[in-house]
Amino acid sequence: MANVVVVGAQWGDEGKGKVVDIYTEFADDVVRYQGGNNAGHTLVVGDEKIVLHLIPSGILHAGKRCIIGNGVVLDPEVFIREITNLKAKGKFQDDSCLLLSESLHVIMPYHKRIDIAREAKSGAGKIGTTGRGIGPTYEDKVARRGIRLADLLDSAVFARKLKELLPERNFILENLLGDKPFTFEEILEEYSRYADILRKYVADTTLILHRDIKEGKRILFEGAQGTLLDVDHGTYPYVTSSSTCAGGACTGTGVSPRDIHEVIGISKAYVTRVGSGPFPTELDDEVGEELRKVGQEFGATTGRPRRTGWFDALVVRYAVRVNGLSGIALTKLDVLDGFETIRVCTGYTYNGGFLDELPSNAEVFAACTPIYEELPGWQQDITGVRTFADLPENAQKYVRRLEELVGCPMALVSVGPRRDQTVVVRNPFE
Repeated sequence: MANVVVVGAQWGDEGKGKVVDIYTEFADDVVRYQGGNNAGHTLVVGDEKIVLHLIPSGILHAGKRCIIGNGVVLDPEVFIREITNLKAKGKFQDDSCLLLSESLHVIMPYHKRIDIAREAKSGAGKIGTTGRGIGPTYEDKVARRGIRLADLLDSAVFARKLKELLPERNFILENLLGDKPFTFEEILEEYSRYADILRKYVADTTLILHRDIKEGKRILFEGAQGTLLDVDHGTYPYVTSSSTCAGGACTGTGVSPRDIHEVIGISKAYVTRVGSGPFPTELDDEVGEELRKVGQEFGATTGRPRRTGWFDALVVRYAVRVNGLSGIALTKLDVLDGFETIRVCTGYTYNGGFLDELPSNAEVFAACTPIYEELPGWQQDITGVRTFADLPENAQKYVRRLEELVGCPMALVSVGPRRDQTVVVRNPFE
């Protein structure tokens, strides 16, 4: 038996979707534990590209049970649309294979409008939110003013809570943000329709996971975003609103830490970031543009071009520490095929001094200058390689050097977007 958590080891967009898709073959349950539809996982199956925002990537494997845990915030409209699209493609036919926690919080229309209006008023202080209402929903959750899925399914409870909450949200929209309010009736009617559709997916998922673990089933926990976007351990305030680190797998599902056996961190062979915030190795030049072009670095959810930069060993070493990573899945190594020389950040200079660990102060982090080590490239196509020994010598040396710098072994190396374009070094489920 092995239960595995997959986390992003950088700022998200590391390729978790593909890695989860690969590991799903060995799991019985695949569980999403945080975030909302502000994240997108892109998978390439054959020649078909599929983007998932809420439903775990394991849904593409027949017979696997997919669970969306209590740590997730759910936009019912997006969830229903995602189901409809998957069924239209013949990718999801058995409704019993998908479960929603009755304790997860529901994104309401006013959450999305507040999110967008706040960001519009922030000017230079913009965080880079996707405007999906994620942050305001988590705010209400922590303030104990949220609406959970169990509330939505009980028409009397939902009507009462909505009537209590809506006046305050409308006041914020009208008087603080200059936006138009909602009527009670329009939200009640829309969300009552959603409740009828969602009802068959709702369950006590914490109890189900506990029973499955007791029976020796294998669980794969799927996070969204990345370590440096964690609300506690990321580059605050330029973070998401949930616990993206491995600890979030426990709080976001109700599973004990003692039942987690492996934590695999997903990292690109370079690094990208979407939205505002410090990024020491960012390349605002033709090299950065080449990484963006070859790596197709555009957000799966927003379509925004991602900021690109050289691999930052301090970032991933930090992720190893706060997540307790037992292995790293290195993605997009093939994107570096054309570079004669590749740089890796091994430290920072700050205020005349040297830093070899990630600073916790975001202001300090923003003022850091990277120190680079140069490594020779391999300048040949590696997309057809399937074993580590068949990688070009310089590609092998690059991967081994990253292992040394971050203090964690590689479990997998991705050499292309398809499932089969993968070098498996060690399977965490075995």
